[in-house]
Amino acid sequence: MHEWALAESILAAAEKTATQEHLKTIKELTINLGELQQIDRGILRFALKALADEHPSFTKAKFVFKTEKSQFTCNVCAHTWDYKDLKKTLGATEAEAVHFIPEAALAYVRCVRCGSPDFQITKGRGVTLATVKGT
Repeated sequence: MHEWALAESILAAAEKTATQEHLKTIKELTINLGELQQIDRGILRFALKALADEHPSFTKAKFVFKTEKSQFTCNVCAHTWDYKDLKKTLGATEAEAVHFIPEAALAYVRCVRCGSPDFQITKGRGVTLATVKGT
């Protein structure tokens, strides 16, 4: 479960931001989750809360998750499609690979219109710390 490693990274980034902004207490973190990453929100929230309990500045922090929908764009025919279209074509093994490394989609996915393997992931990958609120 890489959600724990993500939680550690999120809190480390939030602490760095808090230090730069001279915040003593972190009250809320907004975290953007790329749909392609397929993060288990329950596990991530649990990990964040468990790890936050070890840091006085996070003791009452609220964690807000927002999903960034995935989008793919074909470089050949310019067609765009999203994750629900992708799920129809991926097997369990491929979906698991994409879960851990979203760029693995480049090895397994083809344009749903023309079949070209030449496309870009234009939205919805990765995890980003969008905001840090505190006092």
